[in-house]
Amino acid sequence: MQDRGVLTVISGFSGAGKGTLVKKLISEYDNYSLSVSMTTRAPREGEVDGKDYFFIDKPAFERNIENGMMLEHAEYQGNYYGTPREYVEKQLSAGKDVILEIEYLGAFQVKKMLPEALLLFVTPPSAEELLRRLRGRHTETEEQIQGRMKRAIEEADIVDKYEFILLNDDLDTCVRQTHEIIQNAKFSVSRNAAFIEEIKKELTVTVG
Repeated sequence: MQDRGVLTVISGFSGAGKGTLVKKLISEYDNYSLSVSMTTRAPREGEVDGKDYFFIDKPAFERNIENGMMLEHAEYQGNYYGTPREYVEKQLSAGKDVILEIEYLGAFQVKKMLPEALLLFVTPPSAEELLRRLRGRHTETEEQIQGRMKRAIEEADIVDKYEFILLNDDLDTCVRQTHEIIQNAKFSVSRNAAFIEEIKKELTVTVG
């Protein structure tokens, strides 16, 4: 069977708890690797190149885009941010299950570049709970919170383009279910085409 790891993209509504979910998933299970993003912004105090981000200049980033070396990218406040393909491929080839926590525009870019990528969308059990969580963070004004909710309406229209939906009601349950989905994906027919072909050849030889 295939030893290659699974690339999983986790998206979700702001306030759904996807960041907490990813942190707990990585801390509880050994085989996960959180992808390191690449950026053209300057390092902040304490940030380490290759750990927090891969820091490169703008011309180099643009060359990476042109050469198909970015799985996804976006420009924000004059700087590029994105996922370098080489880093992800190395982790996958080593058998690591790589996690990308990005929004849906980036998720669809990744899916186009690597069709075998698994897309998961995180949601709370209700819109009311989402609003409660956003207000409970005490980090934004009510106007900003309403902006998040309007953004969630837009995002709800694309959830059906994901392969699995994760109901983050109880965090421990959601982490376990996420892990099970990713591990079960390793046994999908599409991920084991080479193994299937090998079995067919062996059967032909054995039967004669």
